[in-house]
Amino acid sequence: MPELRSEVLDYLTAHHVMTLATHGTQGPWAAAVFYVNSGFTFTFLSSSRSRHAKDLAANPVCAATIHEDYHEWSEIKGIQMEGRVTMLSGTDRLAATRRYAEKFPLIQPGQAPALIKAALSRVAWYEFAPTRCYFVNNAKGFGHRDEVQLP
Repeated sequence: MPELRSEVLDYLTAHHVMTLATHGTQGPWAAAVFYVNSGFTFTFLSSSRSRHAKDLAANPVCAATIHEDYHEWSEIKGIQMEGRVTMLSGTDRLAATRRYAEKFPLIQPGQAPALIKAALSRVAWYEFAPTRCYFVNNAKGFGHRDEVQLP
């Protein structure tokens, strides 16, 4: 299904926010993060002190979704995934920072406002690698979803 993969990759490129669903000692939690993707690998940043980051440190398995706020059920499209999150370091972190800055130029060196620059010095960088991925498309019928074959 190369058409499905292409449609999903276009959808991912056109969107910016992914909601992570984690589970920790305080129970289930959801958090929205800005992401950049390289194929079906997602990079995001967050405070390592945030609830979702603490949850992921204890249990790196999570679910994620990417979607818009629709007004009609027949317009609903989105991505549903499950997978694992790892914290990035070293050259992986540097590469992630460069990819992220391409999508979000505000964080590029020399362009980031002082508050953003200060915040970036305190964040951790993460990679979400899905093991399952579905594309929901209600334009094809209520609750229609296709599984995307991942490499």
